[in-house]
Amino acid sequence: MSTIAIVGAGPQLGFAIGAKFAEKGGFNVALVARREAQLAAMVDRFRSAGVSAAAFAADVTDRPGLEKALAAAEEHFGSIDVLEYSPAPTLSDLADRPLVSAVDLTVEAVLPELETNFFGAVAAVRQVLPGMIDRGAGTIIGTSGAGSGPMVVPQVANANVANAAMRNWLLALNESLADRGVHVAHVALGAHIGSGRPDSEPDVIADLYWKAHVERDAPEVFHYDLPEEFEFRLADKFRTD
Repeated sequence: MSTIAIVGAGPQLGFAIGAKFAEKGGFNVALVARREAQLAAMVDRFRSAGVSAAAFAADVTDRPGLEKALAAAEEHFGSIDVLEYSPAPTLSDLADRPLVSAVDLTVEAVLPELETNFFGAVAAVRQVLPGMIDRGAGTIIGTSGAGSGPMVVPQVANANVANAAMRNWLLALNESLADRGVHVAHVALGAHIGSGRPDSEPDVIADLYWKAHVERDAPEVFHYDLPEEFEFRLADKFRTD
């Protein structure tokens, strides 16, 4: 049985992705995130639905800890066949490391974002990639906001700089692995997940990940579903001028 590891797993999109892979492909689900209580609740939900799931607590900014968690998931399930990387900041994270505009970008503002969105992704991929190459099969999907490339959102420059680094690397990695059985994709999300808009529902977005895994025909998926008024509020919220 195949296994998907979801790094940065949360109760909305992360859970929906795991549920989609379990439903469509009979996957085991390995959940990796910081909050142990939330992980335990998600595992209970999966097991109640008859899905084989397990939690492995780790902070993506603790790279040795993240590697250890993924190694434990590999040992528990036998292999990781799909890796999905999508850590999202909490409100307390944003209080500690606020989003800043392109004009106000500093090295200090971008370093924490690089730790979370890029360096953590590199560490996670490096842990599972050798096994995928040995087996000649695997899928790696990294998720970021649409401002990582497809959109220009200057109000959140520090996050987008780090996301753009991940995006660029994933696209290059896909080219490098094209003839080795491993598909790499970047998902750029411009959506307010759980807002009630049909195309922003977690289950609908999770379909994109399943299609990326089975169709393997595109290195990038762009999903945009933000109303104009939401974009305006977002810009105002983080405006610093």
